[in-house]
Amino acid sequence: MSFNHDTKIRKNAMPAKLDAIFQRVIADLKAKKYAPFYLLMGEESYFIDKISDFIANNVLEPEMRDFNQTICFGSDVSCSQVIDMAKRYPMMAEHQVIIVKEAQNVRSLEPLEKYLSGQLVKSTILVWCHKNGSIDGKKKIVKLANAAGVVFDSVKLRDYQLPIFIQEYLDAKKVTIDPKAKQMVADAVGADLNRLTSELDKVMISLPENGMMITPDIVEKEIGISKDFNAFELRNAIVQKNIFKANQIIKYFDNNPKAGSLYSFLPMLFSYFRDLMIAHYIPRNNSEDALAAGLGLKSRWGAKDYMIGLRAYSARKTMDILGKVREIDAKSKGLDNPSTGSGDLMKELIFFILH
Repeated sequence: MSFNHDTKIRKNAMPAKLDAIFQRVIADLKAKKYAPFYLLMGEESYFIDKISDFIANNVLEPEMRDFNQTICFGSDVSCSQVIDMAKRYPMMAEHQVIIVKEAQNVRSLEPLEKYLSGQLVKSTILVWCHKNGSIDGKKKIVKLANAAGVVFDSVKLRDYQLPIFIQEYLDAKKVTIDPKAKQMVADAVGADLNRLTSELDKVMISLPENGMMITPDIVEKEIGISKDFNAFELRNAIVQKNIFKANQIIKYFDNNPKAGSLYSFLPMLFSYFRDLMIAHYIPRNNSEDALAAGLGLKSRWGAKDYMIGLRAYSARKTMDILGKVREIDAKSKGLDNPSTGSGDLMKELIFFILH
């Protein structure tokens, strides 16, 4: 079997690129372009499980798996035992598959290094699932793995990246989602991708046969979060300078921390005011069409919030807000801030913006 050695997976924090790389690995597997070795590592188990499960369920026909497929756990085997298995040849099949789950528990990797250095059995597909962190890319094992096959570093997505992941996951299933509903799901579920996809699957099952659109009402019903008190609605209250509504939502967050967090809200807020700053200097910015074109929006509908923002916030105030968002972001990470909690930091930021 030929294998595309251009598929070298590098650590990348952008979910769009990470997902594209993941899809490329799956596409190669579907095309039966197998590598003799897969090093799947990282903090995010979702992509590791998806790739290893695809290999387990698709490389061999079911009747061939009893003799040619082995799934073991790092705490139960030594590296030498795994390599002994890898050196065997398949029985009445083109490949044998060996998947080592929880491979971070395997102690000495020296036998694996020797195997990858030149003792590879091309009919063996060895999948090494190293979870709860990544192996340093400078280490010998990673360099050998890159030369021998595929290295996939599955990074943990940050809260602000989740809406992109949600969008891509639903796009693949030909389901659309309202922007507000998307943010609601991200805020409520968080960065556990296995749980996130499980919740999305649950929501999709509830959709009527004649409708493939996930709305805030559906999210509120199926996941159990408020469609009126969430980060998306807080952003809207700030855009409209609705002080009463903003304070209502902040109070709700105080009593229901899972409903919204500073960490998911800051990137959304910074993105809006960054674009609003650009909007201030777009020619004919009193036109929704001109704003949509200048900001690269898909439709003039998306320009409405910026039309409101242009009336509510001067260019000077917008610049000051961007500076304040950066300051609060630094404080939330402990810089010049020994004790102030995220809830109080959010209140400080909202007060600064609205007054």
